[in-house]
Amino acid sequence: MSTESQESDDDLKERVANFLRRNFPQIQMHGGTAAIRDLDRETGEVTVALGGACSGCGISPMTIQAIKTRMVKEIPEIETVHADTGMGGGMGGGTSPSFPGETRENDSDEGPQAPF
Repeated sequence: MSTESQESDDDLKERVANFLRRNFPQIQMHGGTAAIRDLDRETGEVTVALGGACSGCGISPMTIQAIKTRMVKEIPEIETVHADTGMGGGMGGGTSPSFPGETRENDSDEGPQAPF
């Protein structure tokens, strides 16, 4: 990789990081983290991992959607945003967050029973 393209990649990575800090301060204020996992300037794809308190947070799917929608509008080089809390299938396993009243296929576990 040439020095010029490395500087260009570093600049894009810094702009993505600044975007996350500037537009989503609530992530850090609520004990969460946002990290750039992968950035491919050629394809315009970035992968962002939300961690800390974001894992298992009920509003993290909305935060992810906001990041995906706004980043492609604000950073012209970014065409596709992949984001995950690590709770889904992509970054670490676990179960995905759910909303009250939400049902899923093959969801036979009713959860813990009350002791009375």
